[in-house]
Amino acid sequence: MKILKIAGIVLAVLIVLAIAIPFFIDANSFRPRLESELTSALGRQVKVGNLKLSLFSGSVEAENISIADDPKFSQNPFIRAKALRVGVEMMPLVFSKQLHVTGLTLQNPEITLLRTPSGTWNYSSIGSGSQKQATAQTKTGESSTDLSVKKLNINDGTLYFGNVPSKGKPHVYDKVNVEVTDFSLSSQFPVTASLGLPGGGKAKMEGRVGPIDPNDASLTPLQAKININRLDLAQSAFVDPAAGISGLADFDGKLASDGHIAKTSGTLKAEQLKLVAKGSPAGRPVQVVYSLDHDLQKESGVLKQGDVSMGKALAHLTGTYQMQGDATILNMKLAGQGMPVDDLEAMLPAMGVILPSGSQLKGGSLSTNLAMVGPADKLVTTGSIRLSDSRLANFNLGSKLSAITALSGKGSSGSDTSIQNLSTNLKSAPDGTRFDSMNLTIPALGVVTGAGTISPAGALSFKMNANLSGGAVSGVAQLAGIGGGKNLGVPFSITGTTSNPSFVPDVGGILSNQLGNQLKNAVPGNQGSALEGITGLFGKKKKPH
Repeated sequence: MKILKIAGIVLAVLIVLAIAIPFFIDANSFRPRLESELTSALGRQVKVGNLKLSLFSGSVEAENISIADDPKFSQNPFIRAKALRVGVEMMPLVFSKQLHVTGLTLQNPEITLLRTPSGTWNYSSIGSGSQKQATAQTKTGESSTDLSVKKLNINDGTLYFGNVPSKGKPHVYDKVNVEVTDFSLSSQFPVTASLGLPGGGKAKMEGRVGPIDPNDASLTPLQAKININRLDLAQSAFVDPAAGISGLADFDGKLASDGHIAKTSGTLKAEQLKLVAKGSPAGRPVQVVYSLDHDLQKESGVLKQGDVSMGKALAHLTGTYQMQGDATILNMKLAGQGMPVDDLEAMLPAMGVILPSGSQLKGGSLSTNLAMVGPADKLVTTGSIRLSDSRLANFNLGSKLSAITALSGKGSSGSDTSIQNLSTNLKSAPDGTRFDSMNLTIPALGVVTGAGTISPAGALSFKMNANLSGGAVSGVAQLAGIGGGKNLGVPFSITGTTSNPSFVPDVGGILSNQLGNQLKNAVPGNQGSALEGITGLFGKKKKPH
């Protein structure tokens, strides 16, 4: 019983001391030292508000802390927080009034990250003053100190991404949580981080960082695993909103940087993807497996692997890029062979490709070999595409060229157009897309060749020639009141829009080309009938005699 009483008395004394000591120790007396050490270590002016000692938690709590930004970027704080909790060793603090920091925790901080067009970040110069001072002390034989903290945490912070000069409102990321153990400016340390993304997504990182580069903190070595869920591309800081790209993406990959070259690889899966401003979301998910090397100082990189797949359709994207101020210059190649059309069809709206209203591509395969060169927002794409054994459902080209299939004996029933082969060279630029050397084989009709353009608004301007064969030739000849041969070329143009094309006969071309001689030799008085018959091919009504 006596021992219990003594223990109770000791415990009561300790509790009284714990309550009383904060009144005898003025925590604010350590504020100048705390500000000085943090300022020296970070190379940025650090200001700390009122300090309070908490013996029970073994910490000193500071109010209204701020860390200055690089004056080249902003006069506003780089970091500001309502509270900073400083973990301390209590025995040295109580008995000898020595401040030994064991941990730092920022509560609800606001962190602003700014980037110049040249690629320099406002955090690049953090710690440079301390490192230079340490180097100078080493050369003069003085002892140098390195800021080291057992634990460094950021709790429930907010991150702002912006540009200098400003380009609208910054991107905001909330619920930022960072945990660092054994932090040091001069050695590697483990880091785990998570944050909320605009639109409700989440991102996580786990890895090792350091040592901090003494000249540019953005070149600090890093090895990390990264996981991102539901990234809204349109609201992220990674995509220029003016590009019109949108969608929801998941990412799982890794990043390794030696401070000079950053190597990253992983898998990106995107839903509701849209690649151009006037496009609409893709009907199927898109997956990209990639491997990329980025030169941190030259702001350039090499895409070594870019396997883009949608269902069973697979294309390979490779090439280089160079960041120049606000622009990114691309030099890429996209190649895909025998890609199933049924898997690709859902991607056409995302690329702004509009088919005739109500129609769809069904079956067959698509092969492509394209080069993409120039600024990302003014990209020029050139190359070739080939479509084989497909059909355009709910669009009957024979009905647009009304008399041909009926007279050929092959029939134009049904609502689809069978495509045996379609090949063309293209050049797509901001001012529109041009198709050259078009060659289209339609079993019910023959071979259609020509060239033309599609404007950014979808307006069509094509000059085509239908090289009819077999029954189609004899049918046209009968309608025109002329003799038929084995092959007959019928020139026409395509106008209107991609969603509502219009097929117009080129009567002058017919007279001057294959039919010219036959029309001249026709019985006088029958030439008008011949012209009426030709225009009837395109759904034109004959004029009454």
